[in-house]
Amino acid sequence: MDYYKVGQRIRKFRKANNLSQEQLAEKAGISTTHMSHIETGHTKLSLAVFFEIAEALSVQTDQLLYDVPENNKTVMKGKIAEILDSCSPQEMYILADMAKALKVSLDKHRTPDGT
Repeated sequence: MDYYKVGQRIRKFRKANNLSQEQLAEKAGISTTHMSHIETGHTKLSLAVFFEIAEALSVQTDQLLYDVPENNKTVMKGKIAEILDSCSPQEMYILADMAKALKVSLDKHRTPDGT
């Protein structure tokens, strides 16, 4: 197992959830130092800690073990949140209206097979 890659995936999901290392460590019941070592691949994590981290991040364990395309909801929500953080309140209302209209159109033109 490549602990560095697992650590980097944990870091990616942590950031997508807008959590600091300290916040994730607290949720997982470990020290911030241990979390840092996990993310950098400098330590092996126990199965119990691994499951606690996955639960704290609201991700499936396989998403932390394997490369998963960046189209999962957690990552996408994080990317959208980054965009919204740079917007004024008025811009957020406009983007929300645009997203709603786009979703209605997507649903309207969806084929029977769901694509």
